Amino acid sequence: MKLTVVGCSGSFPSAESACSSYLVEADGYRLLLDMGNGALGALQRYCGLYDLDAIYLSHLHADHCIDMLAYFVARYYRYDGGRCAPLPVYGPEGTEHRLTTAYADTPTASSMSEVFDFRTVKPGTFDIGPFTVHTERVAHPVETYAIRIEHGGRSLTYSGDTGVCGALEDLARDTDLFLCEAAFTDGKEDIPDLHLNGRQAGEAAARTGARRLVLTHIPPWTDPQTNLAHARAVCTVPVELAAPGATYEI
Repeated sequence: MKLTVVGCSGSFPSAESACSSYLVEADGYRLLLDMGNGALGALQRYCGLYDLDAIYLSHLHADHCIDMLAYFVARYYRYDGGRCAPLPVYGPEGTEHRLTTAYADTPTASSMSEVFDFRTVKPGTFDIGPFTVHTERVAHPVETYAIRIEHGGRSLTYSGDTGVCGALEDLARDTDLFLCEAAFTDGKEDIPDLHLNGRQAGEAAARTGARRLVLTHIPPWTDPQTNLAHARAVCTVPVELAAPGATYEI
């Protein structure tokens, strides 16, 4: 598998990065994890606008899904080649309604489903293209699902947004790459069931036996180097910060 960081800023885009979006590729198949603010523009550096095979939305906060509205425009009103065929979109219950409401003026109430094939995510195991995926609900104010992606005996686990959560650690057990949010700063924010800080992400990686930890979803007002140092202080595996354009072979 190949992972490309399309965007990794938390809450809103920074001057350097779009919000959460990650491209996973294997066997010529392209799966996009989340499409937050600014992600559609950045995505075109790494993938053709119409070359995605599926999208997975961890949850329906704007910084993880709002560029789906712009992508709807690109697929619905495409000039060359006509309207796109429906693309599988995996997301929490109500994803179509949320996106249609956010757009506010689709031609009809069902226009989104003309270019997106919405599929409801619940905890479980299923296939997306060549990938076997496992999903678990994690600790966030809205319905949110972390995902483990397996292919060729290797695994990638993406936390989505979550506080400290046993379900996330079960999902990340012995994973090859743990892409984990670290939005909070240890000693500064302490809000249960919302976000992790760098220390908590590092502790989760240590407890799960993850072989590599990549910290992501760090908001522009948070010092990423502080979170990186806190994570490194509590786990011995390689830890780094996600950065736009970074790629990982898994």
